[in-house]
Amino acid sequence: MATESGRINFSDLFSKLHDGKTYQDLNWAGSLDDYLTLVRENPRVTRNAFQRMYDMILEQGSHEYVDVKKHVVHYKFFDDAENDGKDAVFGADIPLMKLVNVLRSAALGYGTEKRVILLHGPVGSAKSTICRLLKRGVERYSRSDTGALYTFEWVDEAGDHEDIFGRGVRVFPSPMHEEPLLLIPEEMRQKVIDELNRGNKTDFRIQIQGELCPPSRYIFSKLMEKYHGDITKVFSHVRVKRMILSEADRIGIGTFQPKDEKNQDSTELTGDLNYRKIAEYGSDSDPRAFNFDGEFNIANRGMIEFVEVLKLDVAFLYDLLGASQEHRVKPKKFAQTHIDEVIIGHTNEPEYRKLQDNEFMEALRDRTVKIDIPYITKLRDEVSIYKKDFNSRVLRGVSIAPHTIEMAAMWAILTRLEKPKKANLTRLQKLKLYDGKSLPNYTEDNIKELRKEVQREGMDGISPRYIQDKLSNAIVMSQQRNRGSVNPFMVLKELESGLKHHTLLQSDEERNDYRELLSVVKQEYEEIIKAEVQRAISADESALHRLCGNYIDNVKAYTQKEKVRNQFTGADEEPDERLMRSIEEKIEIPESRKDDFRREIMNYIGAISLDGRKFDYKTNERLHKALELKLFEDQKDTIKLTSLVSSVVDKDTQEKIDIVKTRLIKEFGYDEISATDVLHYVASIFARGDVKDKK
Repeated sequence: MATESGRINFSDLFSKLHDGKTYQDLNWAGSLDDYLTLVRENPRVTRNAFQRMYDMILEQGSHEYVDVKKHVVHYKFFDDAENDGKDAVFGADIPLMKLVNVLRSAALGYGTEKRVILLHGPVGSAKSTICRLLKRGVERYSRSDTGALYTFEWVDEAGDHEDIFGRGVRVFPSPMHEEPLLLIPEEMRQKVIDELNRGNKTDFRIQIQGELCPPSRYIFSKLMEKYHGDITKVFSHVRVKRMILSEADRIGIGTFQPKDEKNQDSTELTGDLNYRKIAEYGSDSDPRAFNFDGEFNIANRGMIEFVEVLKLDVAFLYDLLGASQEHRVKPKKFAQTHIDEVIIGHTNEPEYRKLQDNEFMEALRDRTVKIDIPYITKLRDEVSIYKKDFNSRVLRGVSIAPHTIEMAAMWAILTRLEKPKKANLTRLQKLKLYDGKSLPNYTEDNIKELRKEVQREGMDGISPRYIQDKLSNAIVMSQQRNRGSVNPFMVLKELESGLKHHTLLQSDEERNDYRELLSVVKQEYEEIIKAEVQRAISADESALHRLCGNYIDNVKAYTQKEKVRNQFTGADEEPDERLMRSIEEKIEIPESRKDDFRREIMNYIGAISLDGRKFDYKTNERLHKALELKLFEDQKDTIKLTSLVSSVVDKDTQEKIDIVKTRLIKEFGYDEISATDVLHYVASIFARGDVKDKK
């Protein structure tokens, strides 16, 4: 789009970016007769708010999987792919499945369409995010071909009916963006519906529920008087148009957030008088002098979100009860007015307890469908939250060392887990079981039992926001100090320092418990990096193959009661018991079980051979681990890793250390700074003499 002078012709750019056909489709307008023809061709344009929201979610697709013998559906809508996953909801498939089931029931008219959907959970559990996704989703859906919906406006182009429309008013839009079929009088509806449904080949049947809002009813009535009951002339003043939902424009999407109790006013929900127009129309009971712009009014045909709904004043709750059960609201000085919208509120634990304790709120409790949105209890899902925000290894010159985010997430999950009732099971082990790891003597049935025995798991603990704040603090501090890299110890220190002033922690006992869990995470991190350094040191493939071959030769001779030929001397010797035990002890094979283990290995090799495959130690996880630990033990002294603690490192040792560092970078995702940090830390452990083989 650049001209010869190098300047960009923005007019050409705008004309190419603008899609004229899409604009025309979104701004379609026609007569009521045109709309009825459109309805006959596509009956689904008349769906109610619940049906449209349910279809919107299904349209994005889903997949089913089994989680600990429970069938779970993952709805792709909540991945927020349209927004590059900015508001993606992780680890909440079961609560979201319950929410979609409620919407399905409401769409089918089974009763939940007469309820307030109440999302309940601790702070930071994604309740607001779910509402935001739904609001943004219905906006997008209304712009699509499958999500098209329509409203109408009254038109007096010639200006012949100013006594009805108002002085100078040529177009009077339906203030509540109503469904055009509501214009059909009650006595005519059934015959019109029968005609529209005749030949309908879809599984959707057209229905007309509700009646016009007061201003539209007033205009309809006055025009009928003017035309002496000729309804075709009345309908000639109706223009149907495409409706695009928009929260910003307050069309079809409302949000209400309670303010100070003294300043709450129910007119914010149901509209208020327009005092300037009272003088024009002569009465405060004239519907044209009323602004139907409360949140309930403008949310018609879409959804309304109640932020912290249980903080509402009692006067508001009466409006909420009628809106949910009867689908009606009561504007001041006017009859009850029909609404069609999904009502979703969210609240936290303390406010919900007040609801349970308040006998005056029994009617609201009876009209709510509560869906618990707990904190995540799966490590990999919690990690996904933070990797979404800190999704680059380098943030303005600062790298995030491997396992940093994982350790912060691990601590967050541990604070949310209830202590296992089994005496021999720790919270860390429970976390690993929930995350899909296997532990000896634990089956899926055991995990199912663990989940059933809990009372409030996921409803207490540390919020993801706290973790995000502390990760941000650690990154900023690293930038200020030109540190170059953020490691788990820095983040864990930040997490601990914040506990002292954490406003949501009620007792010192709770703080002490969380500090102990930080120690558990630190210990787990030490084990992880020791294992990675061990693997990096023992990653010599040829040496592992030689050690494995030597071990297998000795095991074969031992189990078959033969001797082993020494490849250097050529002499036949007894199997090397010391070598075999030094490897087996690395994976805690006791003396009493050595014969069984050795026979298992030989049977395994034999079975693979029968299948025509060649044995590879990597296919046997336990043996692979034992060989790596043995090789590490043999090589660690030659590498002299402990020399890193001192300031003197000879050239030969430095070369070997550089090889290990390269392996950490290439195979484990470290960079130069974090690899050096880990090697120094593990070296200090060796120097203290408290190295324990990871079992």
